[in-house]
Amino acid sequence: MRLNPKLLIGLGLLLVIGYFLSDLVFNDDQYAARLRKARREKTDSFRRVQGSPLSETQRNAFDSLRYYAPDKAYRFEAQLEAVSQPDTVEIPLNTGKADKYLRWGRATFILNKQEYKLTLFQKADGKDSTLFVPFTDRTNGFVTYGGGRYLDVVKPATGDTEVVLDFNEAYNPFCAYNDGFACPVPPQDNRLAVEIKAGEQAFHDHAEHAGKDH
Repeated sequence: MRLNPKLLIGLGLLLVIGYFLSDLVFNDDQYAARLRKARREKTDSFRRVQGSPLSETQRNAFDSLRYYAPDKAYRFEAQLEAVSQPDTVEIPLNTGKADKYLRWGRATFILNKQEYKLTLFQKADGKDSTLFVPFTDRTNGFVTYGGGRYLDVVKPATGDTEVVLDFNEAYNPFCAYNDGFACPVPPQDNRLAVEIKAGEQAFHDHAEHAGKDH
């Protein structure tokens, strides 16, 4: 029996499409699983004495940290504009003092058909392998910590034109848990006029009414 060549081509295309679709689903599942694992590990670390920002009283009552469910729509390959000669800036702390950072570059991303920009910073000593992105958005004070959140971004290689901003990895400063910590305050140019419904939510009671993802 001879098979119709067109039928063979059609079956082949179906197999290829099925492969890519299954690979996409698998990768999405892997991505969510990796995030959940990291979140569980962070929650566990908050229960320990060493390294936890929580006081003994807080640790005794601590349940878990709260997050938005993983959503790859909030992971962006942003356009990168690096600064050829980074200037030094002082970012105020919540204590009234300031820390020195290098203004390393700018990242541009599109959300809901609108363009947004964030400044990327590096500690002034230049030794960190990651870039620091303190930011605020319109979830602050409602679902997320009122003082804003942070991102740590892998430093792009020389000549790269893109940088990954994954807001699923947005986290709270230590002063969100305990007033005894000094934390950088997000600067004016990193205050986003949009809701970033991704990453870590507020630590205190009103977070219990938000969509939880442990």
